[in-house]
Amino acid sequence: MGFFKKFFNFPQKTVECNVSIDLTTSSYFPRRLFHSSRKAPRAQNIPIEIVLNILEAAYYDDDLNPNTDLLKNCALVCHAWSIHAQKLLFRQVSLRTQPAFTEFTRAIDSTSPRGQLLANSVLRMRLVLDHNQPNGLSQSSLAHAVTHCPNLYELTLSLYGCADPGQDIVGSPAAERMRRPAPSFDASTLELLRTGPRISALHFTNWSENEQTLAQLLEVWSSLRSLTITGKAPARPSADAPPVACAFEELRINCQKEPSLDTLTWLLQRSADVGTLRSLEFEREPSAAVLSHLVDNHAETLQALALPTCTTAEQAEAIARCEELKELRTEGAAVPAAVYRQLPEGIQHLSFGLDADTALQPVIDAVKLCEELTTVTVHVWSSGEKHSLLNPLKMACAFAGVDLRLIRDVRTLRTIVRGDPIVPESFPRAKTLENLQLMRCPPPCHA
Repeated sequence: MGFFKKFFNFPQKTVECNVSIDLTTSSYFPRRLFHSSRKAPRAQNIPIEIVLNILEAAYYDDDLNPNTDLLKNCALVCHAWSIHAQKLLFRQVSLRTQPAFTEFTRAIDSTSPRGQLLANSVLRMRLVLDHNQPNGLSQSSLAHAVTHCPNLYELTLSLYGCADPGQDIVGSPAAERMRRPAPSFDASTLELLRTGPRISALHFTNWSENEQTLAQLLEVWSSLRSLTITGKAPARPSADAPPVACAFEELRINCQKEPSLDTLTWLLQRSADVGTLRSLEFEREPSAAVLSHLVDNHAETLQALALPTCTTAEQAEAIARCEELKELRTEGAAVPAAVYRQLPEGIQHLSFGLDADTALQPVIDAVKLCEELTTVTVHVWSSGEKHSLLNPLKMACAFAGVDLRLIRDVRTLRTIVRGDPIVPESFPRAKTLENLQLMRCPPPCHA
């Protein structure tokens, strides 16, 4: 309970006692060794409102992950704390195996008020469909887990394929040994998913050879506004397949091989028609053709752009065409000076890498000139700590009222700058408890 000492730092009270020893008693131990002139104060219960504020303030740990250990301990303190701590615990649920699914369904039993309350508390769910595991989650269990949670907002789904029996034998070709086929979702699973919640955010990781599973999910959830695709690149189901019905506001791509232009058109055609795409992130270097294609179709609405590096004139020119940009993020330490000289007037957040050779003067000039800039996030490499212009950058940010965040761990950097899958009105986006409340009441989908 050391966490609560930060919130309740009670002063130590000294209680004066008059001590008397009865030496005439016949008992071996005296009947009254201590006699206090003041009665000990009764323990007072902490008001439940204060407990709730403390639990919510402690929901995220230093890495912005749910503080499950603390919440589990708080759930065991007393009956009054239990349900509130459990509600916070169930905001994010992870299921990898059939036994885990069985325990989960038992906890959210719809025949009990507590079970209904916990089911309604689930906003985020992580599911692993691993065909290599003998006791892994089944397609049917996956669908039931989703449909049991009416307020589910964000689903993270990882799909792992399985090698055919006898495939990984010594002497077989490497390409054959690395193949991992996986079945598509069956009709009953898809039909069950259609009866479930209208999910807004999907993180789909595909470590299988099946290219069509994402298309199946996008057909089920036309309500999606945020999409992250990782692993094997998806493919358009067929040449004459209609565009995806989702009007995406956010797209993040981290594929082993970048999707084709035809696939990207299939994914984002409706987003371009309706004008909804506001955030675009590449975790791997996009080709000039892909970046140019996406900027051509979405520059008028794009407000946030993230690239792993920005070193070429083509990339700088693509950034300059995004006149509505409010956030620009790179992780590389060598960004052309022209990028900072051509920033739009409404830029609010800059994020970049810093080493000993980074050209910082253009950044300092941007801090002085961009009136809407509120935050600069710097990934400081080991050689960047002694940069000669780091202190002038700090001074320029302080003078302009700009928040300067210096981060040395790239994983921490990515967690902080990505925030929640809710495109905000201002940048940088955040990962907060208030966003979880917004997830409970998401805005209506685009018509």
